[in-house]
Amino acid sequence: MPPVFRFAPSPNGYLHLGHAYSALLNFDLARQSGGRLLLRIEDIDATRCRPEFEQAIYEDLAWLGIGWETPVRRQSEHFAAYRAAVERLAAQGLVYPSFESRAEIARLVAGKEARGAWPRDPDGAPLYPGTARSLGPEERDRLMAHGLPFAQRLDMAAACARAGRLNWREAGEGPGGETGEVAARPEAWGDVILARKETPTSYHLSVVIDDALQGVTDVVRGIDLFWSTSVHRLLQTLLGLPQPAYRHHRLVRDAAGQKLSKSTRATGLRELRAEGASPADIRRMVGLP
Repeated sequence: MPPVFRFAPSPNGYLHLGHAYSALLNFDLARQSGGRLLLRIEDIDATRCRPEFEQAIYEDLAWLGIGWETPVRRQSEHFAAYRAAVERLAAQGLVYPSFESRAEIARLVAGKEARGAWPRDPDGAPLYPGTARSLGPEERDRLMAHGLPFAQRLDMAAACARAGRLNWREAGEGPGGETGEVAARPEAWGDVILARKETPTSYHLSVVIDDALQGVTDVVRGIDLFWSTSVHRLLQTLLGLPQPAYRHHRLVRDAAGQKLSKSTRATGLRELRAEGASPADIRRMVGLP
């Protein structure tokens, strides 16, 4: 079977040079290996994703000379699949609801930090203090019956105990030079959110479900998602999903060395095209032949 690659942007802004590098790299690898390239629209954030940004993704990729298979998978059309996955994990006793607001969690963390260091995840965010994990079933049911907003969290300790030791095969290189067989460290992320009351999924959950359902064999993405692979390997194992090969690539940075964002108009593909840049210029700018 030919390898299957994918490019999966979120339509919450216009594409920039960093997106172009990742999309072109996936496109090139698919062509060189006789494989397939899929395009997935990761639009679970209804407050930030907009139709005009999605249309711009198609236009920018086509201008770059990138072709992809259709139909395009849009995550907002597959909430039922993600909800079913959360229910499977809940049936294993691995999911619990937490009812604190972001402000309440920040106060809990501040209280912990006032008494000493509090652990943070690989992205630098403080871990969830885990207070809702100790709520009994009756109290959880009472709070849910009152219509309080809640997040569905993975009981990380229980999940890791269930899954055992995990690793993945890395064809690229991690932030510390990790390559080859890499040991997964999902516990470093704490009790991650899998879904919310208003949105029945999260990035971590939807990406592993989509990759499995779409038959993705090779995940090629930015190094900023390197350690997220630990959570993805855990979810794949718990849900009985296949493990793709991974290759994390360098990030395209601005003149100050900062990671590009969709608000960086100077590196936006639409702005560069309007200024006369060609697809060949974009390849040169991101360091591709």
